[in-house]
Amino acid sequence: MSHGGTPAYISSKPRSSGVRDMPASCHGSLRRIVVQMCGHRSDLTEAAERAYAVPDPFREGDCMATDLTISVEDRPGGLASIGEALGKAGINIEGLLGIGFEGRGIIHVCVQDGAGARKALEGAGIKVEGEADAILGPPVQGAETPGTMGAMARQIADAGINVRAAYLATNSRVVMVTDDNMKLMDLMKNM
Repeated sequence: MSHGGTPAYISSKPRSSGVRDMPASCHGSLRRIVVQMCGHRSDLTEAAERAYAVPDPFREGDCMATDLTISVEDRPGGLASIGEALGKAGINIEGLLGIGFEGRGIIHVCVQDGAGARKALEGAGIKVEGEADAILGPPVQGAETPGTMGAMARQIADAGINVRAAYLATNSRVVMVTDDNMKLMDLMKNM
């Protein structure tokens, strides 16, 4: 098993056929399930691909998120207030970066529902200082391996993309705000 409970044989990148690798012990079980679902059709490939289809994590809209920049007084409870306001509104925090600077807490929060998050935060008296479109990438293969971030950043730089903000999200995903998010999505499809 890899980190996060995903079996090591499952890749986060879709294969050309759209079918995930599976252990050999599952092949017979899969065939029985497909026959039950489809009858004794001669072409079981289509049903198998549907059953094990890997959604493309880079379809437009699937990986787009919102990065909100929030500034709070650097004191106990500032971060808790942000989390409570978003939680009460049912908005999941996909990624978070927080630093203290000159008596302020500068917080970047990555969410799927930017408008809802802004409304919830402002309703709780928390001012949103900035908002940007962000890429919420799929899990990074080898995220715990030294050099992975450097190799990814080099590919992004060599493509001429400027990263304005980057931080880790849940499940070894990365959040990036760049000067060309569409170009970054195209590049990441091939990483």
